[in-house]
Amino acid sequence: MAGKFEVYKDKKGEFRFRLKAGNGQNILASEGYAKKASCMNGIKSVQTNSQKPDRFEHKKTPSGKYSFVLKAANAQVIGTSQTYASESGCKNGMKSVATQSQGAKVVDETA
Repeated sequence: MAGKFEVYKDKKGEFRFRLKAGNGQNILASEGYAKKASCMNGIKSVQTNSQKPDRFEHKKTPSGKYSFVLKAANAQVIGTSQTYASESGCKNGMKSVATQSQGAKVVDETA
């Protein structure tokens, strides 16, 4: 089951998206964008770049947990993950972004 992208406005009035897995869990969150069109381009970038494993960068946090970011070809961060208790959980999260983003519908919560 494909995931979905939710587009919303944050408290500052910026547009953001989050990718949710088929089970409803948030698996990737974006930065804030001034324009909705830029936010929608960010979604397309996730769909493209998540298919390239070298675009994911995972890190160990100071508290011993793991997280990852997805980067575009220009090394700009497109999205950030939640934190995971294990490295294997983090790697599964990266795989989930790659599969769930493909064919994901976009739900615009700003309309």
